[in-house]
Amino acid sequence: MSELPVYTKSQLALRNGSDKPEIWIAYQGMIYDVSRSRLWMRGRHYEHWAGQDLTDELKDAPHDEWVFQNFDPIGVLKS
Repeated sequence: MSELPVYTKSQLALRNGSDKPEIWIAYQGMIYDVSRSRLWMRGRHYEHWAGQDLTDELKDAPHDEWVFQNFDPIGVLKS
């Protein structure tokens, strides 16, 4: 398995569903492309916005981190 590319928070922010066609979110240092999810259409999922690290926001969600099993990580968020 090849090493995943590293992206900055600025690069992640551009993948918010309006600036570029990709819709990305980060969770626990990993970046996921959620573009194919109907729940992330236009870069928004309920009160959550794409293009950012959602690690701290997961505690407010009605689901757990298992939802990330539906998406392969595409990168690592630079700390």
